[in-house]
Amino acid sequence: MSPTRVLVLNSGSSSVKYQLLDMRDSSRLAAGLVERIGEETSRLKHTPLASGGESREWTGAIADHEAALKAVSAELTRDGLGLDSAELAAIGHRVVHGGKHFTEPTVIDDAVLAEIERLIPVAPLHNPANLTGIRTARALRPDLPQVAVFDTAFHTTMPESAARYAIDVETADRHRIRRYGFHGTSHAYVSRATAKLLGKTPEDVNVIVLHLGNGASASAVRGGRCVDTSMGLTPLEGLVMGTRSGDMDPAVIFHLMRVGGMSTDEIDTLLNKKSGLIGLCGDNDMREIRRRIEEGDQQAALAFDIYIHRLKKYIGAYYAVLGKVDAIAFTAGVGENAAPVREAAVAGLEELGLLVDGELNAVRGDEPRLISPAHARVAVAVVPTDEELEIATQTYALVEESN
Repeated sequence: MSPTRVLVLNSGSSSVKYQLLDMRDSSRLAAGLVERIGEETSRLKHTPLASGGESREWTGAIADHEAALKAVSAELTRDGLGLDSAELAAIGHRVVHGGKHFTEPTVIDDAVLAEIERLIPVAPLHNPANLTGIRTARALRPDLPQVAVFDTAFHTTMPESAARYAIDVETADRHRIRRYGFHGTSHAYVSRATAKLLGKTPEDVNVIVLHLGNGASASAVRGGRCVDTSMGLTPLEGLVMGTRSGDMDPAVIFHLMRVGGMSTDEIDTLLNKKSGLIGLCGDNDMREIRRRIEEGDQQAALAFDIYIHRLKKYIGAYYAVLGKVDAIAFTAGVGENAAPVREAAVAGLEELGLLVDGELNAVRGDEPRLISPAHARVAVAVVPTDEELEIATQTYALVEESN
């Protein structure tokens, strides 16, 4: 019997998230996180899901990603699931930016690595860390297929009318300036899962997906293909996020440079790390913001209203882009857990066929579910995302196809 396990790695600059899945039934065998890599206080948390065992934690110095992956391998080996297992079919890597070139999952070779590296200028925070994880895993298991699954790939089906910025074409092409979009594995998974929830195929459904976490993005998906998304050249464009501004007049940047005397690095930090909800009210945790609102905090209430206003604008815009909408799906940390956000986002859109049932909306759960009344013209759904399963599924399908 051919191997059926896939290890999914999501490598950040100082962290590695991982899951080991068995693709015979998409079951999770183990999951964990290594954080604060390169510090004396590095931490590894490992959970053996297959055996139902308790999580194990380890704290100490983990010098680099190679040491981190070796530590992960040691924990997996304790559960009989080590990286040297003959049952491991492939390693799937999350790569944030694939540009226009990578439109689907890709088996990694030296040429693929070189192209991911070439894209670093448009993803300076993410692609270098993704590359480090890939190179480390390849060194540990050079015999094993390694697959890159790109956050941007799902959005490469956008028409040029949605992907192009209205700037000089030669300048845009020279510097690869266009709208790429992100969270693609989540949007792909959730749009398909929403179709399944409705008892239809993805090809027969138009869905607006709202991925609302600390990072947030929306997408318009027609017949299983993305036709527009809110993030652009970088993950800064679009919705109001936990620490990112989202849409903004670009002239604000020139104003801050000329009048405020701020450097490009200072403005970059402001817009990516000190804006959004945290910039508006000092909190980027929606639970804390709702608590403050209930206590009468006007600054928190204003931040919430700005967040919802932008979200509602995108729902309306993507309704217009699609023409016909079968469902709106909320996902990710805020989308799955913050009932007030879902209720407020849809409130006032009854003429578009959008309604939320208060009782259904208040229910919490781990399964996809409808929160709209049965008579609503457009389904409103909560669909927990599963990016690791999506990466594993795409990785395994590609490896099986090549065998």
